[in-house]
Amino acid sequence: MKIFQISSEVNIGSVGRIAEQIGEQIIERGWESYIAFGRENLPSKSKTIQISNKFELIKHVLYSRFADRHGFASKNATAKLVEKIKEIKPDIIQLQHLHGYYINIEILFKYLSKSKIPVVWTFHDCWSFTGHCAYYDLVDCQKWQTQCEKCPQINEYPKSFGKDNSFKNFNDKKRLFNSVENLTIVPVSKWLGCEVEKSFLKNNKIEVIQNGIDIEQFSIQNTTSTKEKYNLQNKFVILGVANPWDKRKGLNYFIDLSEKISDDYQILLVGLDKDQIIKLPKNIIGLERTSNVQELAELYSAADVFLNPTLEDTFPTTNLEALACGTPVITFRTGGSPEAINESTGCVVEKGSLDGIIESVMIINHNTKESYTKNCRNRAEKYFDKKLKFKEYIKLYETILKK
Repeated sequence: MKIFQISSEVNIGSVGRIAEQIGEQIIERGWESYIAFGRENLPSKSKTIQISNKFELIKHVLYSRFADRHGFASKNATAKLVEKIKEIKPDIIQLQHLHGYYINIEILFKYLSKSKIPVVWTFHDCWSFTGHCAYYDLVDCQKWQTQCEKCPQINEYPKSFGKDNSFKNFNDKKRLFNSVENLTIVPVSKWLGCEVEKSFLKNNKIEVIQNGIDIEQFSIQNTTSTKEKYNLQNKFVILGVANPWDKRKGLNYFIDLSEKISDDYQILLVGLDKDQIIKLPKNIIGLERTSNVQELAELYSAADVFLNPTLEDTFPTTNLEALACGTPVITFRTGGSPEAINESTGCVVEKGSLDGIIESVMIINHNTKESYTKNCRNRAEKYFDKKLKFKEYIKLYETILKK
């Protein structure tokens, strides 16, 4: 059996790691695993195929910026990809992110529609059923349920310089994505599953599979050297991890929080760019993105609480990574973010409430991290172990192939 994944990344970033971990389960089952990728990659156990190159990527970015037609460039790269798929002859095609400036959805879905190969498509966000954006909570836009037009988020990813093609994009996606007869959509959270059921994709098979993580890599670490490196001894450490850090990820809440807390607390943010680090208040430690999982696990372990004030999200794996390292989570009641935790592993705060964040930080500080650590680790092991979660994909593939 051959499973062919298409992903923006491989073994780097949350989506790239998910693609890699699904590939590991495929190989463990004794099948062949292929992953075609568009952007970054780290060494993989699967057979990897690079779809695009820097020149194609730049052209796709420019086409998106000036025509607002994200997903309709990269024609040569996608045509070559289709030929590769024909050569390999997979039994199932597994799609991850198709946005990211690397693939042409018109060419790809015309082929998928004709090929009759079963397709499983994991939804990590909402781009697949909107005319432009990947998220819409911040502006409370519900046009995607009927007809996208006059998009209020043209300046958001995938950014356009004023041109608004959301009406055409919406109708083209609706036509293309509903053209595949044997399509199974896999939202990564219950919340996202409910959103898909309101969209133009509602008549397809929908099966929720929440994300998993490597709980061996993300585990409780010795934090002595990390605390010494960043001078965190005798501090209550509040950690934030994101990439990129933008308005959606709630960077401003950390800055506001830094003005309200005493010197007994230390905010540490990971994944910032150099300009953001320069602009941070002096009482916040800012670090750039790290692809070193061991370093990231040590930072999670060194923190007393992981704060995720995301304003729109589906099912952030950072929450899971923190839990696996024994660290309680505070998150806004946003999308599928609260699904990762319960009362014994963190706090859910009403979206936008700085007072709620402060109150939750004080609760966890009062209870001490140690009272949460075992519950956090147990929850990660029980519900979010990649070896368990991604076996659900194998079960899904077997069900599809039997039919």
